[in-house]
Amino acid sequence: MDFKPLMQARHSVRSFKNELLSDELINEVLEAGRMAPTAVNKQPFVFVVINDPEKLKEIHEAYPREWFKKAPQVIVICGDHEAAWKRGNDGKDHTDIDVAIATDHITLRATELGLGTCWVCNFEAAKVKKALSLPEHIEPAVLLPIGRPDEAEILPKKRKPLSELVRFNGY
Repeated sequence: MDFKPLMQARHSVRSFKNELLSDELINEVLEAGRMAPTAVNKQPFVFVVINDPEKLKEIHEAYPREWFKKAPQVIVICGDHEAAWKRGNDGKDHTDIDVAIATDHITLRATELGLGTCWVCNFEAAKVKKALSLPEHIEPAVLLPIGRPDEAEILPKKRKPLSELVRFNGY
């Protein structure tokens, strides 16, 4: 298993070829999300695949960027707050954590399959909720455009050095 090259290859893709992915490929990446670890194995997420042009237009209204409008498909990754585990001593809801882990699994599997994705969290959740007729307890957390990359250049990743992020035995 060569995880290091996979995590280094994963990057945000904002330019896609104009072709729908097969159901088989979509299911392959969604299976990776399904297999993600979750708090107490509650699996509090729902993956809504958007590939209908009219429904995509509605989703684009929530994040009106030109590059986003060109993505052939979007996976709306939602958290289910009714299904989520809540920590007993303070009620901490782990939905967002579990959704993030599932999204990461999806993006890594997509990368492994030669596909591109880009986490989009800066969107109008109310517009997505309305477009998808989501019940109150289901929260759209991530818009994940997915498709075959159409990129001229991949920019190097900008990451803080490990020394700025790690503390041993306390802060």
